[in-house]
Amino acid sequence: MNAALDAWLPKSVILLRNYDRHKFLSDLIAGVTVGLVALPLAMAFAISSGLSPQAGLYCAIVTGFLISALGGSKTQIGGPTGAFVVVVAGIIAKYGVGGLFVCTMMAGVLLLLLGATGMGTAVKYFPRPLSLASQTASPS
Repeated sequence: MNAALDAWLPKSVILLRNYDRHKFLSDLIAGVTVGLVALPLAMAFAISSGLSPQAGLYCAIVTGFLISALGGSKTQIGGPTGAFVVVVAGIIAKYGVGGLFVCTMMAGVLLLLLGATGMGTAVKYFPRPLSLASQTASPS
């Protein structure tokens, strides 16, 4: 029964069972290092997407916490990605910040459904050229 429960628990909850002071200090140093890079980067991405720097900070802090709390690996690092600036800027230009929020929520629901049904693992069966083509395709 414990193994079945562990399969659904976030990795952070499982790792807290054997957490000590040394691991905390190591995590604190790693967190400060990542934060020094990710926070200015998130502000720059927000500005380049047409939003305020505060929006980038809010996004980096909230998503960083959620990725750490719900992540699937003890070495996982989450942060802003430059490739999304083009996508975010396009959505904001056409639909505004409200449209970006709707797109974000739709993507989150889709990810939850794929994870809950086990269909998220199907991506490993997609040919690599197909996934590369979808990243470089320009919208009409």
